Amino acid sequence: MLSRSNETQVRALIDQWKQAVIARDIERIVSHYADDIISFDAVGALQFKGKAAYRAHWEACMQVCPGAGIFEFEQLRVVAGEELAFAHWLAHCGGTDAQGVTKACWMRVTVAYQCRDGQWQVVHEHWSAPFDMLTGTTRFDLQP
Repeated sequence: MLSRSNETQVRALIDQWKQAVIARDIERIVSHYADDIISFDAVGALQFKGKAAYRAHWEACMQVCPGAGIFEFEQLRVVAGEELAFAHWLAHCGGTDAQGVTKACWMRVTVAYQCRDGQWQVVHEHWSAPFDMLTGTTRFDLQP
């Protein structure tokens, strides 16, 4: 059974998490993740297992772009039941590197939430960018 209240709670969590990323607040970012999260991020490893591994990844990402960040969402969709919810959206993300060059692209994001002990937590997060199968190059030029 779908729950409007749970959808509202998950949407609020997404917004809180987004604000934590914009603020570059690692503690607040990882507070949304379950200890046993499995993440398929678009950068780095094939997968990250556990909150500690994903936290280290977030710290490394923040070091690559120490300047102003870009983190905008479009086409957010949330479906929430009693114990599980999922969301997907397009994210325009990037930042300014140490040389002052701003790089950003559109990514695809899918997130699975589980309500544990009355609290929604991210149990799976997947970021991806489309690629050209003939050339093997990532398509960072695509727009929604």
